[in-house]
Amino acid sequence: MKIAVTYENGKVFQHFGHTEEFKVYDVENNKIMNTQIVSSNELGHSALAYLLEENKINVLICGGIGGCAIGALKDYGIELFAGIKGDADKAVEDYLNGNLVQMSEANCDHHEHHTEGHNHDGHSCGHCH
Repeated sequence: MKIAVTYENGKVFQHFGHTEEFKVYDVENNKIMNTQIVSSNELGHSALAYLLEENKINVLICGGIGGCAIGALKDYGIELFAGIKGDADKAVEDYLNGNLVQMSEANCDHHEHHTEGHNHDGHSCGHCH
């Protein structure tokens, strides 16, 4: 199994669509065997989901994420744990121990009160291309 975490300075990065790196964990028998940093190459929301699919990621752990990205991840069969904060390694340990709470609805609160261009009850988001 492969787990990816939106990553910055050891922490879970809080905006999926703007993440510059993912920390990827190779897991066997519920133990972390290897980790590596994968650059996002400054891709957009939907392309990031494709990048994860290409890297055979099974689970994504991230902070904020919008409806469009959630739809793209779902299309690729990637399990999502969103709304996660703090240390990336601890988040993966919590996942492996069954202690990470899954949130599957859109939570791109980085837009604060700006709702223009967003439709979080479907797959559309003003940032999808």
